[in-house]
Amino acid sequence: MLNYLENVVNFVNGIFWGKNLLAVMLLSAGLYFTIRTKFMPVRLFKEMIRIILEKNENKFEDENTVSSFQAFCISTASRIGAGNLAGVVAAVSIGGPGAVFWMWVVALVGASSAFIESTLAQIYKEKDPNGGYRGGPAYFMEKALNRRWMGILFAISGLICWAGISQIVSNSVTESFENAFNIPRIYTVSVLVIAAAIIIFGKSNKTAKVLDKLVPIMAGAYALVVVFIIVTNITLIPGVFKSIFANAFGVQQVVGGGLGVVIMAGIKRGLFSNEAGSGSAPCAAAAAEVSHPAKQGLIQSLGVFIDTLVICSATAFVILLADKTATQGKTGMSLLQAAMRHHLGEFGVIFIAIVLLLFAFSTFLGILFYAKSNVAFIVEGQFAQNLYKTFALSMMFVGGLSQYLFVWALADMGVGLMTVLNLFAIVPLGKIALDSLADYEENHMPSKKRSTKIKKYNI
Repeated sequence: MLNYLENVVNFVNGIFWGKNLLAVMLLSAGLYFTIRTKFMPVRLFKEMIRIILEKNENKFEDENTVSSFQAFCISTASRIGAGNLAGVVAAVSIGGPGAVFWMWVVALVGASSAFIESTLAQIYKEKDPNGGYRGGPAYFMEKALNRRWMGILFAISGLICWAGISQIVSNSVTESFENAFNIPRIYTVSVLVIAAAIIIFGKSNKTAKVLDKLVPIMAGAYALVVVFIIVTNITLIPGVFKSIFANAFGVQQVVGGGLGVVIMAGIKRGLFSNEAGSGSAPCAAAAAEVSHPAKQGLIQSLGVFIDTLVICSATAFVILLADKTATQGKTGMSLLQAAMRHHLGEFGVIFIAIVLLLFAFSTFLGILFYAKSNVAFIVEGQFAQNLYKTFALSMMFVGGLSQYLFVWALADMGVGLMTVLNLFAIVPLGKIALDSLADYEENHMPSKKRSTKIKKYNI
């Protein structure tokens, strides 16, 4: 039975990833929305910064309501976890330096897709019976397209993917702590599972409150250390960029048939990292209380830039700036820790282990927040919520003890199905989000405010 399931998963992944189907779909949708939004990620980048820095405009009567910044932190937590460390390491290990370039491409065009899907999630969100809001692709598939079956299939695919990611991030943490402190995996994963259980079985907005404190601290600390590494190796930077671009388009890769591997490694792990177009982040975006749907779309678009162009690039540079003799033969988190040891000695190994713990922990909390609205879409009730939380914690525990490549494949299939379904929804519904953007630019941006008219959306 298990062999049959593995064959099915490998067959589906062969279509999604082996035939470059997702790469074509993601890049096509990203380019389409970039053009339709008139290059919004570049044109309104200053506005994105202004929105994320402005003080919270709402005083919430409902304690379960999530602010726009908290929604940003939840989605950023998920992005900055598995993808930025484990995902980037996997991309560079498989595709070489050139994979970094294709991760950048996915981010640049994906930022527009992130805007569309998150704005739609805001427009079609609904009140959660337990307080606050809930929504995401499953909800606008049902409300706007009248296809509940499509929403259920999306929700199931997401729950499969997120459970797989629980195993992946846990394995990365236990491996790094074993390397850094020689701590047996059973101890590390036990603490991780207990701490996560305390938070996810607590109040419904406890996750948001934890992450809006944790995300800025961990991202800031990691960025500072990487800046130090870059500054101390500044003379090597031109060579790193040359290696990235040469490998991305290199004649050697084309002749050797490896160019497709380079591209797919970057796109595949880029998608896992920034989630643009996959439909994950809208599950957090829908929960936010904002004055205009487009504002949360812009915030989520900014999250893609922060994730890939800043944090992912930082991880890649740490690896590429290290002496090859120090990282030769290394893969997975051992590769990143070997690179950190080269730059910072044993402190680097310890630092990356602690940072990975924070990143992985935040990822798990983020994906459990995503899962909440999707479980509710399939079946209401706290029992179903607790059942999935228990399942995810079990996956985290098992994954912390040993790596299962089949789970990687299962997560790949889950995110592949999510992405296909999400793109089939947001392309025909894109005009609604584009109208929201036009209304925001016309009537709500401080520099262009002309009237107090607020556009009403027929949901």
